[in-house]
Amino acid sequence: MSVLIIAEHNNSELNSSTLNTITAGTELGDVDVLVAGENCADVANAVAAINGVNKVLHADASHYGHHLAEELTPLILGLAENYEHILAPATNFGKNLAPRVAALLDVAQISDITEIVSSNTFIRPIYAGNALATVQALHAKKVITIRTVSFEAASEGGSAGVESISAGEQVGLSSFEGQELTVSERPDLATAKTVVSGGRGLGSKENFAIIEALADKLGAAVGASRAAVDAGYITNDKQVGQTGVVVAPDLYIAVGISGAAQHIAGMKDSKVIVAINKDPEAAIFNFADYGLVADLFDTVPEMTNSTKIS
Repeated sequence: MSVLIIAEHNNSELNSSTLNTITAGTELGDVDVLVAGENCADVANAVAAINGVNKVLHADASHYGHHLAEELTPLILGLAENYEHILAPATNFGKNLAPRVAALLDVAQISDITEIVSSNTFIRPIYAGNALATVQALHAKKVITIRTVSFEAASEGGSAGVESISAGEQVGLSSFEGQELTVSERPDLATAKTVVSGGRGLGSKENFAIIEALADKLGAAVGASRAAVDAGYITNDKQVGQTGVVVAPDLYIAVGISGAAQHIAGMKDSKVIVAINKDPEAAIFNFADYGLVADLFDTVPEMTNSTKIS
């Protein structure tokens, strides 16, 4: 079987989501990776050094620099005849690109898979993660997005060749106007080993400093429930949940979070879940490995100030 993976990167560094997608791809067959961008040779060389990569296809052009789906899709369609599976991570990048590729190939996209059963059968969560669907694809070509937290990241140690391919003509259906990036010294939320998340129980944007202080003490990423984001306590890039970031850290601490199904769908695969809530009937306790019924305004500062936390 032949697999084409669309690499996610910023033209200088490979996004870790691609490493998880490569692992998934190796379960399906020989993996080629497309690195399309502007002045992105370093990324192509980095991908070539990943275990499981058979070949790197490198397309370099200015109109690929911002990875617009409208520009990348014709390039992918030109390569599609050589591959049975086309994979992308189920990130904002992949969710934007894969549907367009699938539509123009006239196939049904398979989204957010968590397990590969066979070359045409996959498992994906439905109903906010409360059920798992086994999906069989009947099309000859499969366009798939991968839930990255469900697959281990591929490691270095490969020695694939890098093949330069011709860039297509600029489509011009969309243009890049600008972006505002959040800069933080904390770990990336999607890949952090420890996450501290706050909910509506914090009561205000100012009180969210309690969550940030504990996260800094633990070297953790900061997350939030949708209710906290909607209330303006924190920016929406920190939202954990079905419509936010899906995480699976070693430790997830949920503070003042009730446990709505949408939030649970985004963190239930965490190895250890700790919940702190003053409501003993809060739904979050049904999913927690450890639950503490307490006032977060007393408990969380005590945790932060504890000398036992390193």
